[in-house]
Amino acid sequence: MTQILVPTLGESVSEATVAQWLKKEGEAVSADEPIVELETDKVTLEVNAPSDGVIAKIVVGEGENVEVGALLGEIGGEGGAAAVANDAPSAPVKEEVSQPEGPQKDEEQKLSPAVLKLVNDNNLDVSRIKGTGKDGRLTKEDVLHHMEGNKKSDPVPAAKAPTPSTAPVQPVAVSEKKDREERVRMTRLRQSIAKRLKSAQEEAAILTTFNEVDMGAVMALRKEYQERFVKKHDVKLGFMSFFVKAAVQALKEFPAVNAEIQGDELVYKNYYDIGVAVSTPQGLVVPVVRDCDEKSMAQIERDIIDVGTRARDGKIAIEEMQGGTFTVTNGGIFGSLMSTPILNTPQSGILGMHKIQQRAMVMPDGSIEARPMMYLALSYDHRVIDGRESVSFLVRIKEALEDPQRLLLDI
Repeated sequence: MTQILVPTLGESVSEATVAQWLKKEGEAVSADEPIVELETDKVTLEVNAPSDGVIAKIVVGEGENVEVGALLGEIGGEGGAAAVANDAPSAPVKEEVSQPEGPQKDEEQKLSPAVLKLVNDNNLDVSRIKGTGKDGRLTKEDVLHHMEGNKKSDPVPAAKAPTPSTAPVQPVAVSEKKDREERVRMTRLRQSIAKRLKSAQEEAAILTTFNEVDMGAVMALRKEYQERFVKKHDVKLGFMSFFVKAAVQALKEFPAVNAEIQGDELVYKNYYDIGVAVSTPQGLVVPVVRDCDEKSMAQIERDIIDVGTRARDGKIAIEEMQGGTFTVTNGGIFGSLMSTPILNTPQSGILGMHKIQQRAMVMPDGSIEARPMMYLALSYDHRVIDGRESVSFLVRIKEALEDPQRLLLDI
């Protein structure tokens, strides 16, 4: 037998949840083929088969927590389900079956060993327990919650039960609405997001300053050079590379926005690793594009597409989401006109992009034109960044985007 073990999950990550088994017991697998997905508080990762063979045994069911190095299952020799049967210890043959196998038995066959033991030890009817795991499977937490609920709902002895005349009348509407509720266990990633956002609000002195930028010049530049840019670099010229380059230029001028607090020290970072917020089916993640000051706009566009695609597919590594110095988030792709982004701690600043919308603007000569405008938001940690710096930082980004030649000339 070859053991399937929980791999090293990354720095500061010691526990994961079994999200989904991609193979069932008895199914053949090839070496390095993905067989189970684990979910940490940062990413979802696949565990590959350590060898050829068949899944002989699944030890940990979906929805259960595991630590690094824990046994997930075992792989037997080649030959499909028959090999599993040959490897398994022989069981005594029963001459007769006292009772036919019913729905309870069918349900029990779907349970993980840990859940099955808990069910049998407490003589529970699994058909009465609602599962919140993958495809409605029961988890250990589901069984424990069911048992705890039974204790709370034990009937009151008849002698002490309230008489009909004094019993409180429960509104029917409440119970009817509860019947239409659905309880779904939060994923580890969603729990982690909740903790980080709440922690950021509690620890940092977050303020947000706003400005607006006329995107006409950037849009005209993209339209004029898009075809040649794609032909030369094999990637489209998007908006994000302009904002990343503008942010890097402004960070160089205002280094406090690229700093962070460590203990009683301020750490100023003279490198520019920009986090790019990506919405995934599992939640918001922030992969980091490294050394943006040393990369061309074409390379930044490639890197953003690469990390964004892998993040949405659950293929991003934990290390690729650590160590960023500043973050850019684009709520405009969902139609947001204005928002106040929350810091991606321990960073001290985050830039929020929004929807481009035609608005009537008074031009320098007094005329009124419809211009493609975007609201910008900079949320910052006031413990590190003063108001003057935050406002000036955002003005520099506005100036660079309204005159994009500045980005090429680095002025």
